[in-house]
Amino acid sequence: MTEERTIREIKITRTIDAKPEQVFKAWTEPEHFTHWFGAPLPTISMDVRPGGSWKATLDYEGTEIPFYGVYSEVEENSRLVFSLIDPNDPDFEAKQAAGENEEAVTLTFTETNGKTKLAFRQTGYLPEEELPQAKEGWVSWFDALEEYLTKKS
Repeated sequence: MTEERTIREIKITRTIDAKPEQVFKAWTEPEHFTHWFGAPLPTISMDVRPGGSWKATLDYEGTEIPFYGVYSEVEENSRLVFSLIDPNDPDFEAKQAAGENEEAVTLTFTETNGKTKLAFRQTGYLPEEELPQAKEGWVSWFDALEEYLTKKS
């Protein structure tokens, strides 16, 4: 790639009316994850440990959109760090060749008065023009996560 690549980030903080254990499980157990992360999910697998991989295929209006990655940090109920790879990205091969095809996602779960402050941070080489749409997608997933956990309570 000839253009200079810049690392960009998306940050979202949300307080969810659920304990960190519940929110962590929603992120790390397929039977919970599938209910809020772009459901329905035709495929999902999670090996939640450092070095373990995850993958999920979203079904968006009849189009399957795969994502996958590797967990680098897992601190039960408090921190989760994993890579996010989108093989459908039109620039995937060029980004892969340049070592820029992975986004890094960091989640921290902090208990606050019986609720969970969920801090989300995604860093990587996402093009600036794609940041608003990516953030909007995460916000909608967080809305779905909150709705799912509220119904479970």
